[in-house]
Amino acid sequence: MLIAATVFGVLAVLFHVMAFVLESILWTRPAVYGRFNIASSADAETIRPMAYNQGFYNLALAIGVAVGLVLLQAEGDALIVGKTLVVFGAGCMTWAGLVLISTGRKYLKSAVGQLVPAALTLVLVLIG
Repeated sequence: MLIAATVFGVLAVLFHVMAFVLESILWTRPAVYGRFNIASSADAETIRPMAYNQGFYNLALAIGVAVGLVLLQAEGDALIVGKTLVVFGAGCMTWAGLVLISTGRKYLKSAVGQLVPAALTLVLVLIG
């Protein structure tokens, strides 16, 4: 179970790091803000501070899960800390994916990419 949790956890981390890159670094590129259904560069500029902030939330979750995955290889207190970080981070990612699904069908693909690896990680860590 630990290997599968780690594989899905890494996928969840990579998804959220990529979200950080898109939202906080590459946001003003038309190909990027267009993926978020933003129609114009003026609209993207208006939304830019929010996207920048959101990207860092994604990065923080990714870092938390990544550190937790490393600590899952440990024993004792470090293992408990690792499980706690993974459960919290993957739980937040799963919750955010569910919230994204609730915003409309046009976000389903992104929501599944955010939700599925995180939810599988969460379940596998909790039962493992």
